[in-house]
Amino acid sequence: MALKLYGLPMSTNTTRAMICLHEKELDFELVPVNVFSAEHKQPPFLSKNPFGLIPVLEDGELTLFESRAITAYVAEKFKETGPDLIRHKDAKEGAVVKVWTEVEAHYYEPAVSPIIYEHFVAPFQGKEPDKSVIDTNVEKLKKVLDVYEAKLSSTKYLAGEFYSLADLSHISETHYLMQTPCASMINERPHVKAWWEDISSRPAFNKVEGGMTFGKNQE
Repeated sequence: MALKLYGLPMSTNTTRAMICLHEKELDFELVPVNVFSAEHKQPPFLSKNPFGLIPVLEDGELTLFESRAITAYVAEKFKETGPDLIRHKDAKEGAVVKVWTEVEAHYYEPAVSPIIYEHFVAPFQGKEPDKSVIDTNVEKLKKVLDVYEAKLSSTKYLAGEFYSLADLSHISETHYLMQTPCASMINERPHVKAWWEDISSRPAFNKVEGGMTFGKNQE
C-alpha cells in the first residue's frame, strides 16, 4: 500500500517529511489539506491527528503525526534505501545525529519559527509584522548560529562528515529564513553558509522547493 502524506507543500513541517521521503526515493501520495477552510480542525482529519496539525503520514494501518517522528520512522524503516540518515550501523554516530536533531527542535526552530511567521504568515493574513518579535528572536538565533559556526568549523555536517536527519530537519525553515533580511545571519558565518549551500542543493529538496510559497492556490 502506498504511503500517504497529508499536508501542504508550503508548510515547513510537511516539507520536512517530504524531503525525507524523497531522500529515500519513495513513492508517496501527497494529500492536500485545506487549512484555509480549517479542514485540519474537522472530525475526519482530527481522527488522524487529534491536535489538528499537518502533516500526517499513513503507512497501511499505521498513522503518524509530528514531522520529526515521521522522518525518524521513514529513516528507520527504509534505512537500507538511499542515504543512511540515522547512521544505524554505528551507535555513536547515531547518537550524535539524535543530539543535533534535538538541537534543531529545541533551539533552532523556536528562534526561526517566529521570524518566519512575522515575515510570511502575518502579511499573508493581512497583519503587520511585529518588529519586536523579530528582534527578540534574531538575538536568540544569533547565539544558536554561533554554536553552529563553531561545530561546522570542525565537521562538514552537524553530526559529522556525513549528511543526516540532523541536517535535513533544518532545510524547510532555513529556506524561508533565507528569503528575509535575516539571511545575513547565515551568510556572515562562513561555515554555516557553506553547510546551507550544501544541504539546500540536494535533489530531494529541489523537488519540493518550488511548492514552498504562500498562496491559497495550494488547496
